[in-house]
Formats: sequence, structure tokens, C-alpha cells
Amino acid sequence: MKLKHGWMLFVLASLLPVLAARVGAQSAHSANGKVKLLRVPNNGLQPQTLMDERGALHLIYFTGEPGGGDVYYVRRDAGKTEFTTPLRVNSEPNTAVAAGTIRGAHLAVGKNGRVHVAWNGPHKSGGHEAPMFYARMNDARTAFETQRNEMKFSGGLDGGGSVAADNAGNVYVAWHGTGDQKGEEHRRVWVARSTDEGKTFAREVAAWNEPTGACGCCGMRAFADRQGRVHLLYRAAMESVNRDMYLLSSDNRGQRYSGVLLDKWKINACPMSSASFADGANGLLAAWETEGQVYFAALNPNKPQPLSPIPATGVAGKRKHPVIAANANGETLLVWTEGTGWKKGGSLAWQLYDTQGKPVGEKGEAAGIPAWSLAAVVAEKDGSFTIIY
Repeated sequence: MKLKHGWMLFVLASLLPVLAARVGAQSAHSANGKVKLLRVPNNGLQPQTLMDERGALHLIYFTGEPGGGDVYYVRRDAGKTEFTTPLRVNSEPNTAVAAGTIRGAHLAVGKNGRVHVAWNGPHKSGGHEAPMFYARMNDARTAFETQRNEMKFSGGLDGGGSVAADNAGNVYVAWHGTGDQKGEEHRRVWVARSTDEGKTFAREVAAWNEPTGACGCCGMRAFADRQGRVHLLYRAAMESVNRDMYLLSSDNRGQRYSGVLLDKWKINACPMSSASFADGANGLLAAWETEGQVYFAALNPNKPQPLSPIPATGVAGKRKHPVIAANANGETLLVWTEGTGWKKGGSLAWQLYDTQGKPVGEKGEAAGIPAWSLAAVVAEKDGSFTIIY
């Protein structure tokens, strides 16, 4: 009996951390219970996730040293609760970067459910510039093909690149960098486009000729909406202090882009910010950071007009890395980090908004964003949301 009693105490003691973690996760949920928290598999960083039309959740994440690690891909099929066995995305080991948070891999799902990933490579030995890598899932869906550097003309890669794909087989790898002239004020957004599901890419071209510059160490985001239009979000760098958010959109498969100023920010420094897109029930949604606060807005790229960005609720301060998702009911979940910085982790926060953009009761926060990481969010088919961090 003493042995059994001691063994029971040992088991209970062993379960206490697990039980505490579960209680903590439950306490982070609000009354309606529409938000589920999920940790990144294998203690990974920088999750990026998408839900495809069949209800499969696609996820990539980073592991290893911040200056040179690996990107892995997993999938949770519709009706399942477990992820598939991880597949390494980068064919050359230790060729992905996490340092700075905004330089991590981005994910897209295109024609026939093919997965596409783009990421910043580390600076090579000898002072050569960093590459903009891309890899796609093979035809058998069993592995990723050999990674390729899509930078053929531009240079000066610093802030993170991005990738978008549509159902017609177009794939867009985008980044900001320099051309013939150096300096932030001369940086541009460059796009390499494929029309054959990423099998081949044309040489990159500048997306827009307006002299906005681009904030060197800020991230950007590429996105293809349900209508096949492609959108790019980036931060400008005019006169070194006008670091405003711009939206570029194309309705002809990336052949021509038009630009819209979304939000202004005057700061003589690089805020190392990131941005995100989502398909909403009534159109495109975008989220970004300005002056320690995060915002989202519904966009109409075909009819540029003054915006009324919706801020996160509560007291602004050190809010960064907003991500956004919308369910079929028209509700929007805005997710962001609090207190993260260079080599510094922080906490997770979220707020649910109704169809009119008004905050409703579903909000919360949770500790545990590691250094160099952020959060991802997806709307589930049942109208709930899953935050991965």
C-alpha cells in the first residue's frame, strides 16, 4: 500500500505541470469559447498557417539557430486532430533565418492544393548578399523540391520576403530591395512571377515606380485573394522618417500594380514591423502596426478611399506582429504580440470583432511568445478560431 500510495503521489506530481498548462490555456479563453490556443509543434518558432478550401490546416515553423536554421511543414487534414509527420522545406540545412522575427518563412497554397514557401536565407560567407529562397511541394506531395534563389537582379535583401499563390497556377515571390541605386529611399518592392505553379519564374520586376522607398528591416506580405487578385503590403521609407504603410494591388495577375497609402507613421528608425492579410466575408482584410498599436481594416483595392482603421482594444504600447482571420459569419479575430523585441519574447493577445468591426466579448491574453517568434491564426470551418504560437 505504501508503494502504491507513493507511486500515486509521484504520478500526481508529474501531472501537475500538465494540468497547470491546461488550466492556463482554458483561462485564456473567453466566455464564448470561440478561440483555441495551440503551441507550435516541436517547440518551433514563427508559425505561419493557412486553411485551404478542403478544410486542411497547413503550417510551417522554424527550428534551430536564429542565424541559420530549418523550416518545417506539417498539415492537419479536415476532421483530424493530429498533424502529419514534419517535412523539412529547405533542401540545404541551416539556410533559413529567424533573427529579427520578420525574416521568417511565408506560406501559400495554390492550384490543386500545392504548397509554396519563401524565406530569407542567411548572409553567405565572404560578405555575399542574402538570397531570397523559394521551394514548392513536389507533385507526389511527399517532399519539397530543391530550394532556389529567386533574386536575379535586385540586391540588399534585409526585411523578410513573402509568397502568394492563386488557383490558376500563378505564384508570386515578393521582397523589397535595391536596384541600380542604394539606400532605403531607393528600395523597391520586387516580384518574381511564375505562371506554371512555381516550376519556373521570370526575373523579378519592380512592382511600382512611385519613389516611396522601403523600410529596410521591416517585413512585408504578399497575398492572393479569392478573386485571383494579388496584393502586397509594405512599409515605405521616404526621407528616412516617413515610414508609411502602402498597399499595392493587381487585378491582372501581377502585370500591373496600383498603390494606396493606408497609414502614416513618422519615425526616424526602423520599427521591424510585420503585416498580414486575410480573406473576409465581404472582401480583403489587412492588419499592420503603427506607433506601438496594431490595426486592421477592410480594403477595397478597386476603389481607393480613406480608411478607418480599427485599433486593438486596451492600452497601446509595445504591440507588434498583428495577424488576422475571418470566419464565414463575418467575425474577425485580430491577434498580436505584447512586449516582444530584439532577442526578447513576450505575450499573446487577441480580440474578436463583429461584422460591423465592433469588439465583442471574445478577447484574451496568454504568456509564452518566445524570442524571435510571433503568432498565427486561422478560422476553422465551424466558425471558431485557432491561434498557434
